[in-house]
Amino acid sequence: MNPIVKAFFDEATNTVSYVLKDPSSTACAVVDSVLDFDHAAGRTDTASADAIIAYVRDEGLTCEWVLESHVHADHLSAAPYLQEHLGGKIGIGANITVVQDTFGKVFNEGTEFQRDGSQFDALFQEGDSFEIGALRGRVLHTPGHTPACLTYVIGNAAFVGDTLFMPDFGTARCDFPGGSSEMLYQSIQKILALPDETRIFVGHDYKAPGRDDYAWETTVGEQKALNVHIGQGRPLEEFTQMRDARDATLGMPRLILPSLQVNMRAGRMPEPDEKGDVFLKLPVNKL
Repeated sequence: MNPIVKAFFDEATNTVSYVLKDPSSTACAVVDSVLDFDHAAGRTDTASADAIIAYVRDEGLTCEWVLESHVHADHLSAAPYLQEHLGGKIGIGANITVVQDTFGKVFNEGTEFQRDGSQFDALFQEGDSFEIGALRGRVLHTPGHTPACLTYVIGNAAFVGDTLFMPDFGTARCDFPGGSSEMLYQSIQKILALPDETRIFVGHDYKAPGRDDYAWETTVGEQKALNVHIGQGRPLEEFTQMRDARDATLGMPRLILPSLQVNMRAGRMPEPDEKGDVFLKLPVNKL
């Protein structure tokens, strides 16, 4: 049983969200949704999420899962909004607790902010499985970009989040708190151990130099042969030296501060004040 996959590309954040459907039923899941956010105005919008909702409803689908590959640092998650309109359980890696503890301190969150992952409906660990209709999904813990990164393997499809990009663009950065180029290398080996024909769906695309169109689907075989960072059996030491040197040149993602505050809460905003107003924090010299 292999999923039918529909991609939704958000050019503002270069994020790819997916709806994957069980071909034998109406069951579906959403992976890595986007809540639109105007950083300059501090204003949210649901156009990207509404496109997913419209598709699910038009196709007569039943949403069973709203899955997160990790706590995104470059876009806000629309998971609660999708759950409100479509149902389904919100799932993420069990190491969300590590991320919550780290960034709870960065954002000076009080004791009312729970750091036990209870904002999510399911916390997945290596080897866990779940069902989408007749489809059976399994979980690979693939840290390195962040401690809580997962790859969801469903039939002949693997949803890798930010761990791998298209072969001509390479691999994820590892310089966020809790990241590690050595862990990323080991995580990628898990993905590359899947059958060569396994379809890989990436979480972002930035159009590598020389490529005119956005792309988000590749295969394990193509990654092994062609990935510019990890392909052709590149050894661990060579990869980590390259990755660490490259990361040292990168700036922070434009939406990292609002994204982390919201996404560590499963896509929910901080609690409003007594007037009902919501505020995000801007920590100075913390990242």
